[in-house]
Amino acid sequence: MRASASARRLDGLLANIRACTLCATDLPLGPRPIVQAHPAARILIVGQAPGTRAHRSGRPFQDPSGNRLRDWLQMPEAVFYDPKRVAIAPMGFCYPGTGAGGDLPPRPECAMAWRAALLAALPRIELTLVIGRYAHDYHLPVAFASVAQAVQAWRSFWPVVVPLPHPSPRNNLWLRRNAWFEQELIPQLRGLVGRLLEQPPGRLEVAAIAPLP
Repeated sequence: MRASASARRLDGLLANIRACTLCATDLPLGPRPIVQAHPAARILIVGQAPGTRAHRSGRPFQDPSGNRLRDWLQMPEAVFYDPKRVAIAPMGFCYPGTGAGGDLPPRPECAMAWRAALLAALPRIELTLVIGRYAHDYHLPVAFASVAQAVQAWRSFWPVVVPLPHPSPRNNLWLRRNAWFEQELIPQLRGLVGRLLEQPPGRLEVAAIAPLP
């Protein structure tokens, strides 16, 4: 009964989010809020904001960034896009436009208007993946000077929150310069995600991670 009531509340919230026009005058392609959620989801993926491909398709991470992210997680698309297993809630729900350095930051109105209510409507989340600077700033309890510093501190938040760089091809140089990320963090993350998807809710058993050298 409670689950059914929770689902109805979340459905109403998602309907309101998808009808949101708070930033309509500032969005070059107009509003199209993109979010995936269900009360049963145990993994939450927090990105920056949808890109143009996601805006056109209405599906988050439907691009090379998504391909790399799913490879990092070793997660098939069928699981990734199953809202009962994975919630996807970027810091900005709409494509914000492009500037000189790439896509603009997520519109701040999204987090102020919707984020607290959305997170409260996802009671079973056991793992939150925070991708990129804006997600780090909101979800990590400590402020970091750079994405690299936040990701290097991943052991401090494990296994509840895991900071990640953005999987965009624009970050290929960052990944080459920080080879430890794919050598050390990604194998641990794959194991954690696999166990979370396999084990019953609330019974996640986490293997010990290697200490810092």
